[in-house]
Amino acid sequence: MHNVLEFELHGAKVSIPAANLISHWLDKAGLPRNALQQNMLTPPRIGATWIGQGGIYAGILRGENGAPDYHLIHATVEHEMVDMNWVQASEKAAAHIDGHSDWSLPNRREARLLYINSPDGFDTSGWYWTSAQGAAYPDFAWVQYFVHGNQLDGHKSVEYRARAVRRLLVIE
Repeated sequence: MHNVLEFELHGAKVSIPAANLISHWLDKAGLPRNALQQNMLTPPRIGATWIGQGGIYAGILRGENGAPDYHLIHATVEHEMVDMNWVQASEKAAAHIDGHSDWSLPNRREARLLYINSPDGFDTSGWYWTSAQGAAYPDFAWVQYFVHGNQLDGHKSVEYRARAVRRLLVIE
């Protein structure tokens, strides 16, 4: 068997998938399950599926205010949310997708990168929610349009589309 650890324990032969053992070790160490994956994986070309990461690779964003740079991955079209207000979209974006639980709505910079690098992966007939709330008006949040790249603030009660993203630190 491939990637299985086998050993004898009190006369019994035990086989454990290496991934299960590593996941258990990471849990006991208090580390996120993707801590080792982040160090071992190389991203695919922009717009391609990143195998094991749950979605489509959108590129690298520079960290803000001293934060590290990170890779951005967006969920596939099968996981697109349609006709949801901002609260519903925010809650649903946090769902588990392909074994990962660190999904959320993109911020404004991330939404802009999605427009620049992956416009053909999004529906051009509508607006997409971001996580960025309107500073001047608490009932508004920013939305991204994939035809012209415009961003506007939309009332949180309006139903738009949404696509979750996840982030992986760039390890040098």
